[in-house]
Order: sequence, then C-alpha cells, then structure tokens
Amino acid sequence: MSATATILTVDRLSVRLPKGADRPHAISEVSLSIAENEIVCIVGESGSGKSMMANTIMRLLPDGVTTDGGRILFAGHDLCTATAAEMRRIRGADIAMVFQEPMTALNPLRTIGDQIGEVLDIHTDLSKAEIRSRVLSLLTDVNIPDPPRAAKAYPHELSGGQRQRAMIAMALALDPKLLIADEPTTALDVTTQAQILKLIRELQQRRKTAVLFITHDFGVVAEIADRVVVMQHGVVVEHGPAMDVLRHPQHAYTKQLIAAVPPVAAPPPRPLSDNAILTLSGVVKTYRTGGFLGRGERVTHAVKDVSLTLPKGATLGIVGESGSGKSTLARCIIRLIDPDAGSILLNGQDWARLSRGDIRERTQQMQMVFQDPFASLNPRRKAVELVAQGPIVHGTPRNQALAEARELFDLVGLDPSAADRFPHEFSGGQRQRIGLARALALRPAVLVADEPVSALDVSVQAQVLKLLTDLRERLGLSIIFITHDLRVAAQICDLVAVMKDGVVVEHGLTRDVFGSPQHPYTQALLEAIPGGDFARTAHG
Repeated sequence: MSATATILTVDRLSVRLPKGADRPHAISEVSLSIAENEIVCIVGESGSGKSMMANTIMRLLPDGVTTDGGRILFAGHDLCTATAAEMRRIRGADIAMVFQEPMTALNPLRTIGDQIGEVLDIHTDLSKAEIRSRVLSLLTDVNIPDPPRAAKAYPHELSGGQRQRAMIAMALALDPKLLIADEPTTALDVTTQAQILKLIRELQQRRKTAVLFITHDFGVVAEIADRVVVMQHGVVVEHGPAMDVLRHPQHAYTKQLIAAVPPVAAPPPRPLSDNAILTLSGVVKTYRTGGFLGRGERVTHAVKDVSLTLPKGATLGIVGESGSGKSTLARCIIRLIDPDAGSILLNGQDWARLSRGDIRERTQQMQMVFQDPFASLNPRRKAVELVAQGPIVHGTPRNQALAEARELFDLVGLDPSAADRFPHEFSGGQRQRIGLARALALRPAVLVADEPVSALDVSVQAQVLKLLTDLRERLGLSIIFITHDLRVAAQICDLVAVMKDGVVVEHGLTRDVFGSPQHPYTQALLEAIPGGDFARTAHG
C-alpha cells in the first residue's frame, strides 16, 4: 500500500439522536482517518453507527439528528461547519457515495446515461457530445456489457449487479478524492459481489482514490480492506491493519463478529433417513411475457426438468445466483405458482396435481418462510395474531391458537410478553423469528425457507441458523433451504443442489459438493466467496 497524504480525518465526532431514541448518540467520540490510495472498512451490525458515519460525512443527516461535537476535516476544511452551498460543491466532485440499494437511489423515470450525464452537466463545462462520450467511457470502466445499450436503459432493465456498476460509474464521474461505499454488495450474488469488490479495488488503485467501505461482512474485509474500524453502539471498539484485526482480534465484540462468519468447509455429514418425505420429478416452469398474437413474445425457462429428493428430517439446500430458478422452484414446491409439468410428491401425494381448494386444506403440511420478514408480515396486526392466524383458519379455537402462538414465541427465542407488539417494533432478526413461528404454528412436515437470513447481520444470521438446526432436531422438520450464500449452505444443509439457468448442474452431500466440486459453475461460485475460507484461518 502506497498511502501518502491523509484525505479525511474524523476527530472525536459525536452525532445526537432525537429524544425517545434507544440511545442519546448514534455516534460518540469517534476518530478515524483515511489516506490517498487506501481502503478503510467500517464494520459493525445494524445500529452500530457505521451508516450514520457515512451520512454525517456527506451532511445527509435526517431531521432531528445533529452533530454534537468533533470535526470532519477534508482538504483543510471542517465539513461540520461547511455551508449548504459548499457541501453541494463537494458532493460528487470531491466526495462521492455509492448507496446500498441502487434501485431506490436511481431515478426510475430516467435512463442510466441521463443520470450519469447529469453529474457532468452540473459540475463541468463539457458539451453534450463530450458528456455522451464520457458516460460511455465510464460505463466501459466499470465493465458494464454493451455500454451504448446500457446508457439508453432504465434502471429496471438492468440486473442488480449492473445497477450497482452504474452507481459506481456515477460516483466516479468527477474523479472524487474520496469514495464512500455503504454496503454496496449486501444484496448481490456471490459472483456479482466478487466482481464489484474486484472492480472497486482496481478503480481505487488506478485512480489513487481513498475508499471508505461500510459493511457488516468480515469476508468483504478480508477481501479488500487495508485497515478496518470496528464499531459497536456508536463507538469504535477496535481498529488497525485488516490482517492484524482478522488474525488477532483484541475486543470481545470483534471476536464475536468473526466467530459468527460461517466457514466454507461443511461439517461431517449426519446420518440421513432412507425414507423420502418430498420427491420432485421432472418439474418444469416457463414464463411467457409480452408479444401480440405470438410476435415478440419473451420466453424464460425458469425451471427445466428438475428432479430432487428430500429425506425425512434432512435439510436440502438449493443454491445459485439470481435468475438461476431456485426461488421459482421453491414457489412451485409450495404451489404459490403452478408448475407446467412434473410431479411434487409429499408423503406420496402429488401436490402438482392438487386443486387450489385441496392445497388450502393441506397447507399445514408444508409452510414457507420468506426472505423479507417485514414485507411478509401485515403491519396492522399484532405479532401474536399473525402467528395464530393459520391455526384459526384451520379450525383451532381463537383463545387456544393465541395461547399456542405465545408458546411458539418462546420456542423461537422471543419473549412471549412481546407478542402484543406490531411488526415494526421488532428488529429484522426478531421479525424473521416471527415468520418462523408463523410457519411452525401449523406444525408442517416440510418447511421451505427462501433466503431467510440474507438480509440479517452476521451474528443475528448465526442465531437464526442455530435456531433452525435446533427446531429441525426437536420437531423432526424436513427443510428446503434456498440461498445464494454458500457459507450458510455449507453449515446448515445436509444435501445441496446447485442451480444455473433453471437446471440442477450438481447435487449431493454438501461436504462432497463443496469439498470436491465437479461442475465449473460450482467451482466458480466457491472461488467467488469474499475472503475465501478466511474464517477457518481466523478461528484457527
């Protein structure tokens, strides 16, 4: 690392929260610095203050949140005392930011080229032709395929990884001295994530840009960080060179975060039942969209001839990137959508042939836990009512269903006294536990879990995974586990099926598939895991 001049210095910064918040300060007495040509990662869980730090540097604090002491020194000026006009000149030109969710950060009504060009139009004297040329050059720099076509596309017409690349192109348009990246890879597949991390590292080295990278994933830290700052409850608890912190963490919280990252190596296989509870044979699902009288119709073969077996009491993982067909397969299994062909035998009965009425009568046999616990819970109903709803529909007396729902709260590790709260009063991890309790209320034989931990912090993720393992043992559950996180699949799944373009390209015991992958796609997925198997090194 050839770091030279210090680009940014945060000196004893505190940020006060409004009255009624869970603590007085979002950030308290935080100090850090970042130099030219350096990547500094700020690591911590939700509520640690890391995103608030980024927003404070950019002076994008919400109403009621104010700086309460300290300085942010950039190019000899204190950003805490800069005027609104000065900050407008600094944002984009000197300090740029890449946000976590590009779909909400990009204007859905304007093309990608227009939005990148607007930055150049506002801050430079370039002609329209020069701006168009520069936009294409930027899109080429961030490795977006077919830049002229991407420039004319609207955000919804690009994949998640391409949208994130477009955001990076926009952030780099004016060659900023400092790039702030706020969780830019959290929602991305492992291979796309690896590409974005490689891209940020290459651009940083080529342009000598300082990068402040915010993440909750120590795998990302192992992949790209020069230095790391660990935050907990708004306070810096540890900082230092990345490899020193990863290999020799000093603070208990840092040790806890690193220990919560699952290793890539799967544990020894458990004995599995010879009896299959669920058998898929030749399942097919094709989507047809657009077109008039058959012209211009778009055909997507989401699931192609998939055959899999789930032994009783086992967990079958289905892994792959976005668009691989894994979530479509899950929805076919649970019959949220109808397969075009094939059979789905649950205890010998073909769910693919059942009518909607028959499915409703048998929903207690198979239940689903969704990826986004907030979107899948009715915000106007109390948590206990949401958990009791299924049994009540299936004939359980209301008082009995509510009493059993409170018992389920205890089973999934929630305080039964919190059962009368509404979903927004719980954290993300707690909401996912409510989703689990709701699915378990009908005592299903098979649980289909679609990316149930992808939105959670690493330590909360570890808790939910342990809970799922305990419930599997205690209740004799059989689980279909959909995920794009191979670390998670390695630890919880007995069997794994790897999907690509709707096809299962490899399947078998998790230890065999991950320990000795045969298909090039499986090998590529494993090689793309950020930080590789650093967890084993760190733990060892």
